[in-house]
Amino acid sequence: MVCCYKKSISSFRILNNLKMFIKVFLLSICLMGFVAFLMSIKILFKKNGKFPNIHIGGNKEMVKRGITCATSQDREARKK
Repeated sequence: MVCCYKKSISSFRILNNLKMFIKVFLLSICLMGFVAFLMSIKILFKKNGKFPNIHIGGNKEMVKRGITCATSQDREARKK
């Protein structure tokens, strides 16, 4: 009798741990989806919304100073 009792307790613990893992996993997936939605509100609901240009060549101040990214510099060097 004792052997079967221990086996059922350990399987009960495993089942509880699995249920807790699934709850936390689903909660984290929902939370990440919500955060992604919040980050994209401006892009989704603004007319002609688009992602901001974060490339160095798209920054006016960087262009004024003649600063370019390494990829652009490499491309120019290979042309010469």
